[in-house]
Amino acid sequence: MATGDVRPRDWGYVLGREIGVATALGVTVGAAVWLLGLTRAAPEVAAVVAIAMVLVVVAGSLIGMALPVLLQRCKLDPATASTPLVTSLADIAGLLIYFGVAVVLLDLPVAA
Repeated sequence: MATGDVRPRDWGYVLGREIGVATALGVTVGAAVWLLGLTRAAPEVAAVVAIAMVLVVVAGSLIGMALPVLLQRCKLDPATASTPLVTSLADIAGLLIYFGVAVVLLDLPVAA
């Protein structure tokens, strides 16, 4: 965006590419942590960590792609505001995804 190579009209193409690359990276890292989880914990825990890893990588990539576009549309400088905000939002999303996957797959009770 800063160099003008990506314009708002290219959003669909960039989104598709980001999802593809993030999914490939997430599956690769998810497979690695799944194997590690099998050697150090139960298969259920390995599955939780692997699935959460794939979802966290994809979510982080989508946040990192969408936030600068959103900031630019709000007439804010995407370069200065996006790094800490992307990191914080990706961390929050990562925890929510991880615990959500754990609750669903491990059949844990949900606090009221």
